[in-house]
Amino acid sequence: MAVTFYRTGVWERSHTHAATAEEAHMHTPGRLSRRTLMTAAGAGAVAAIAPPAQASGARARYHTVGRVKSAADGWVRYTWPGICFEGRFRGTGVGIALDDADNDYDVQIDGTTLVTLVTPGRTLSWVDGLSDAEHGVRLVKRTESPWAAGRFGGFVAPPGGTVLPGPRARSRQIEFIGDSFTAGYGNVSGTRDCSTNGGVNRNSNADLAFGALTARKLNADYQINAFSGRGMVRNYNGSSPDTDFRTYYDRALLNVEGDVWRNPGTWRPQVVVVGLGINDFSTPLNPGERWSTEDELVAAYETAYQGFLDKLRARYGPKTFLVVSAAHLSNTTAFARATLRIVQERNRQGDDRVRHWYYDDPGLDHLGCDWHPSLNDHRIISGLLDDCLAGLPLHW
Repeated sequence: MAVTFYRTGVWERSHTHAATAEEAHMHTPGRLSRRTLMTAAGAGAVAAIAPPAQASGARARYHTVGRVKSAADGWVRYTWPGICFEGRFRGTGVGIALDDADNDYDVQIDGTTLVTLVTPGRTLSWVDGLSDAEHGVRLVKRTESPWAAGRFGGFVAPPGGTVLPGPRARSRQIEFIGDSFTAGYGNVSGTRDCSTNGGVNRNSNADLAFGALTARKLNADYQINAFSGRGMVRNYNGSSPDTDFRTYYDRALLNVEGDVWRNPGTWRPQVVVVGLGINDFSTPLNPGERWSTEDELVAAYETAYQGFLDKLRARYGPKTFLVVSAAHLSNTTAFARATLRIVQERNRQGDDRVRHWYYDDPGLDHLGCDWHPSLNDHRIISGLLDDCLAGLPLHW
């Protein structure tokens, strides 16, 4: 059976490419920021041009994983990495309504990634040629876009097909808070220099970052609230000194100053994993920064971290486990030592549901873009996180 991918309602004519399953993840070409690339394993591709309004009348219910904001036209907007939409349909195909010229998406049918949409623009993309049966569809945002919001208009049934009620939310929920390590920055590259293989976006996939891998093994819904280059009090190499991760955490749309995500009441994670500190400590202090010594930076970091944990505890209640994580840094042990002291202080004050998770492994190769964790590394880190969570009395 030949599965076909095509799209209607494009802003400009698209580029299509047939690829192996490995290529769909690892070798998508670059320099396509304003165009659409579809990579499909073992499939033909047919492009057709038609008005995008076809998508407006047939949107269906779906399950959303991650922070989104409803727009007046019924679509949803979002910026955080790893946002995904899950649906069900009966028939031989399904349409996906998107308006996004900045991000990349994987389309999964019945648990298998069939196609990657690279900066699709305003399109209605179709998967066709499936068996005439019930299917699950999952659309996942692979990339970060703190500067621009993507828009999703729903799943659409072709003639003769039916979009079914979406799947229920999972009872298990995990929130991952962090930086580029958590976001999956450059994780599918295979080489540290990504200047010639498509750049960071073409080689990033939040759905294959350690948090997403662990959540799927646990059959948990998850949020990846991660922003590359941001720290708890200090961003990478002292950049953007007027902001830090806390500036953005409460937002649904990172690019909208003052925006606030409204929890619909259904997001009650049993575990929150916080990974902030790599950017605070991985580079030496520069002249003119607010802290003149590492000790001063550590003191500010610990104070801010305690306040951030206070916010999480007030938001999610006394039963949620807050996992404070730290990774190995070659230049300093301040990160690991500070996070351990933070946890010890919380425990001393009577909060035994704050735990420390330090991870390192000799198998880590850091072959992602710019020395970030590779796909191999994310699998290792996910396994280490699995062990950490297995030691918590979650009873979920």
